Amino acid sequence: MADPTQAEMVSVLERLVTAETPSNDLHLIDIGMRLAAQIIEEITGAVPEFLDVGGRPLLRVRGADGGVLVLCHLDTVWPAGTIARWPFAVSDGRATGPGAFDMKAGLVQALFAMRELADTSGVTLLVTADEEIGSPSSQAFIEDEARRARCVLVLEPGLGERVKVARKGISMYKLSITGRAAHAGLEPERGINALVELAAQIPLIAAISDTAVGTTVTPTRSQAGTVINTVPAAAEVDIDVRAWSIAEQERVDEAIRGLTPTLPGALLAISGGINRPPLEERRAVALVQLAEECAAELGGPPLGTARVGGASDGNFTGAIGVPTLDGLGAVGDGAHAEGEYVEVAMMPPRAALLRALITRIVGGAEVDG
Repeated sequence: MADPTQAEMVSVLERLVTAETPSNDLHLIDIGMRLAAQIIEEITGAVPEFLDVGGRPLLRVRGADGGVLVLCHLDTVWPAGTIARWPFAVSDGRATGPGAFDMKAGLVQALFAMRELADTSGVTLLVTADEEIGSPSSQAFIEDEARRARCVLVLEPGLGERVKVARKGISMYKLSITGRAAHAGLEPERGINALVELAAQIPLIAAISDTAVGTTVTPTRSQAGTVINTVPAAAEVDIDVRAWSIAEQERVDEAIRGLTPTLPGALLAISGGINRPPLEERRAVALVQLAEECAAELGGPPLGTARVGGASDGNFTGAIGVPTLDGLGAVGDGAHAEGEYVEVAMMPPRAALLRALITRIVGGAEVDG
């Protein structure tokens, strides 16, 4: 690599990717977050606070009130041991490895942007470790930090070079069905088949979708039964919901909670609910304009914008009314898929864009849409 900054960034990315941080492995999360704290200090000179929030570690470099909140997460969807069969590698200008794209490269870019700032007193950096599972521990903390800030910049990957101005809201449910077991050969009629009830509920659940307005209601993981010769006494299905509006989330919530059994004697129970509200485009209008101006000043092409179905912690900050711009992180592809990659040549310019954007905001540029 001819660019020494690019080489340095890739080296840091390798350290972070090699330290696996699956969301549900608190031991590995702790190791990875301590490594991240060390790297933050090495690159920026700031010593981050290592906080316990709801039993999970969280890193914060705290700036002054009324500044910029730079939001990152370190956890990944990849289980422990993935790195052994899919190690970090760089080939043909692409860095790959579990979590490289989503979103460890974004954190690396944030740190190198902060290193080049003349004054970091107006910047708060927050690194969480539960984003991939819905941020159950960090949500309230993120919202409190966002209320202190003028705006939030989220280092999730972009869509290509485009920044993300809107994200669907997410709801997550589990439908649990209770039936009655019976011998499948001797007296199946005495049972209440929870699997048959589940099969009847699946099309009813899917029909709650409204593709005309972009609402998807998707049954995903399911299970039922115990052994081949017993009528299943229990079954369950997970349901993923995505919607562009809170009104749609509430409509779906009411419909799911209104499901009723089709078999006499079967019982339905619903758990879960609305997890993340939508990130509305109006929260990003002024920030997009600033980002485009910064990109032009740096000699780059227009960034462009994207609306996406996946959610992030930016959904929380936008929902409480704080100007939020997402997708400022890595350029690459393949989030949550084996083979995800980062275009390493884009890491320095994306860091430069973030630095320029923070400089403009701290300098007093308008951020409200």
